Amino acid sequence: MLINYQKATICQLDGKEILRDVDIQVNEGEFVYIIGRVGSGKSSLLKTFYQELYVDEAVEAQVLDYDMLSVKRKQIPALRRQMGIVFQDFQLLADRTVRKNLEFVLKATGWHKEDIANRIDEVLADVGMTDKSDVMPHELSGGEQQRIAIARAILNSPSLIVADEPTANLDVETAEGIMQLLRSISYKGTAVVMSTHNISLIEQYPGTVYKCVDGRLERIEE
Repeated sequence: MLINYQKATICQLDGKEILRDVDIQVNEGEFVYIIGRVGSGKSSLLKTFYQELYVDEAVEAQVLDYDMLSVKRKQIPALRRQMGIVFQDFQLLADRTVRKNLEFVLKATGWHKEDIANRIDEVLADVGMTDKSDVMPHELSGGEQQRIAIARAILNSPSLIVADEPTANLDVETAEGIMQLLRSISYKGTAVVMSTHNISLIEQYPGTVYKCVDGRLERIEE
């Protein structure tokens, strides 16, 4: 099991409680949606998985074999290297090309120089962006930027991808392309946990659904 929260309480950095009694389990290759209104706690929940926010208390709070209640600050980089994180605003480095964006991540995570070029070519092929390697981010469309963000997320072959509203700023056709890409990644064994407010996507691409409502997380049964 990649994620196992039982009776977890999640708070903002100022101590304000956002969600309580959170139960969520995520297994290898599973596709999980987190839905709910703006401000309901979707992003806060996702942030606890990579330790940008913290689990205040819980019966169990495990992510990729790390105990979220006792994980040390020095362990957080190693935790994050085992997952890919996709943001709705892409967060690409604006002053360097697509290839240099991806190279930056691989160098930072200890890849050998002779392996970097091949790995970049592999992930760009996976996301259908081989011809964009030398383009600057501002020259890409929103959908193309999100594909590069996903390429960045899968560079280290993660067990888990955490995606916060990855289709929020995209048109319908482009959003469907991003969903197809994420689903193809999950079919290869990488779990995907994504927040969304687009219910039509869930109907088109079924998965496990949890809803943030009234300060709690409810599993929506099929």
